[in-house]
Amino acid sequence: MFKYEIIIYWSEDDEAFVAEVPELPGCMAHGETQAAALKNINEAIQLWIDTAMEFGDPIPEPSSGRFVPA
Repeated sequence: MFKYEIIIYWSEDDEAFVAEVPELPGCMAHGETQAAALKNINEAIQLWIDTAMEFGDPIPEPSSGRFVPA
């Protein structure tokens, strides 16, 4: 489980719930329900972190705690 802030909102343009992680630039996901958006954003966070680690990019600390790789 990640400790990053997640913002979920309804997008009329996309006709879906959109989830964003402000601390991870470009990390977004969507879903037909809030629960689906949350599930998808958790997968997106893992992919974002895996990609950053693969390329040696910095991984921002969560504002709510310290990041510890799994």
